Amino acid sequence: MRAPTLTVDLAAVAHNARVFAGVSPGFMAVVKADAFNHGAAEVARTALANGARRLGVTSIREAVRLRGQGIAAPVLSWMNPPNADYTEAIGLYVELAVSDLEQLHAIADAPRRAERVPGIHLFADTGMARDGAPPDRWAELCERARSLEKSGRVRIVGVMSHLAWAEDPAHPANEQAVRSFEAAVDVLHRAGATSVVRHLANSAGALGIPRTRFDTARIGAGLYGIDPSGRYGLRRAMTLAAPVVMVRDAEEGTPVGYGHTHRTRSRTRLALVPLGYADGVPRSAAGTAEVAVHGRRCPIVGTISMDQIVVDVGDLPVHAGDPVTVFGPGDEGEPTTADWARWCRTNEHEVMTGIGPRVERIIHARIPDTPAAFHDTARLAGASASFATTPDLKETGSRAQH
Repeated sequence: MRAPTLTVDLAAVAHNARVFAGVSPGFMAVVKADAFNHGAAEVARTALANGARRLGVTSIREAVRLRGQGIAAPVLSWMNPPNADYTEAIGLYVELAVSDLEQLHAIADAPRRAERVPGIHLFADTGMARDGAPPDRWAELCERARSLEKSGRVRIVGVMSHLAWAEDPAHPANEQAVRSFEAAVDVLHRAGATSVVRHLANSAGALGIPRTRFDTARIGAGLYGIDPSGRYGLRRAMTLAAPVVMVRDAEEGTPVGYGHTHRTRSRTRLALVPLGYADGVPRSAAGTAEVAVHGRRCPIVGTISMDQIVVDVGDLPVHAGDPVTVFGPGDEGEPTTADWARWCRTNEHEVMTGIGPRVERIIHARIPDTPAAFHDTARLAGASASFATTPDLKETGSRAQH
């Protein structure tokens, strides 16, 4: 190896997409945060080719970037302030989530080219006190949105909410969320909006709580292989590796790194690896984390620095340039993002999205030909011919410096 590298296996993403297509046909693939650092456009195309029919992102900026990369399928953006650039979003047929009246009016009042009516998804809070309209404001939001729809200023496409306890299917908060969501849908139906897409479930809900699936599910974490239950055969798609820079022999008691937080317990060999907390190796993992070297797990010793870590490789025949796997799918015993999440007392989402911009990205897999169903979803979005996608049939092996 010559440089730290984050490798993404789109075949794993395709496999995961097919798993979710089996439980929630036409699901929404969530590709926010550059698809959890896997490459938003590449993951979007892969998911659409393997059962997804919609895409979800957080910000308008993310949605606009997808359009600029030739993605024509329906895209929903669900977190924007009232003064966001809704004009650009509407012009690119980006659907928008609405949680309050101020946001609704900002979208309805946004200047737009003729006959481009903004598609909206009304967002109900069903128990998280986070995004979404609280119950005491929901009816007014539905009635006002329906009034604007009648006048041709918006089009109500969907109704949505979120689950706080989906990773624990038996938790009573899930049943409460379902009942609250059903009540919110009833209010919207009584306001006159009956042909709407209902979506509540995330990855864990779609797999473990069938009642939460409704018309579609928003699949993010599972698309990238995150499955806390370990029951569904999802595959992790991301591997982080870096080359050894140098190796030194160390006597027993040799102090290592800032503050000498570690001293070698016996004669050993220490390998220097050019990755640190600026690259997404959390400082909090010092003293517990391991990496894989020549098929063996070896501990990171000493303080994790901004640009480097030290690995105790024992008696392994390690040389400069040899690869060190920080995490991967786990197929060959290497640590996974689940291991790192445990070591850092966080979740896999943070580990995946925390990889820094200095790490080179390589995307491996043949991107499938774009199926007819993909073009059908583009027509559903009302996308113009300018958004047509040209399938890339090359073995990507593509490199993108972020």
